[in-house]
Amino acid sequence: MLYFAKSHEWANLNEDGTATIGISDYAQNELGDLVFVNLPEVGDELSSGEVFADVESVKAVSDVYSPISGTVEEINENLLDNPALINESAYDAWFVRVSNATLPDGLMTKEEYEHYLATL
Repeated sequence: MLYFAKSHEWANLNEDGTATIGISDYAQNELGDLVFVNLPEVGDELSSGEVFADVESVKAVSDVYSPISGTVEEINENLLDNPALINESAYDAWFVRVSNATLPDGLMTKEEYEHYLATL
């Protein structure tokens, strides 16, 4: 199931306790053309609400916050070579896959996130 943070990251949580994390289409659109991505290392521990990556666009460098806690099992190597993949399809261009994923309170469903965006 897909969950969103108010800071515009998403987490797709699977029943087996794994999850993929990325940034929302809204976030990539606000950032503009992405030219660089800095990702964590496999084995790194992510904590909900903490910075785990950053992205650089033609506008600025922005921190990426983890919407969930867990252990990095895989990074999306394709983003290191081609950050523009995020601009092309934000929900296919995941940043990391994590195990032992735990959801904090306060994440939104897709419908709740869309309602939140309408208030911005």
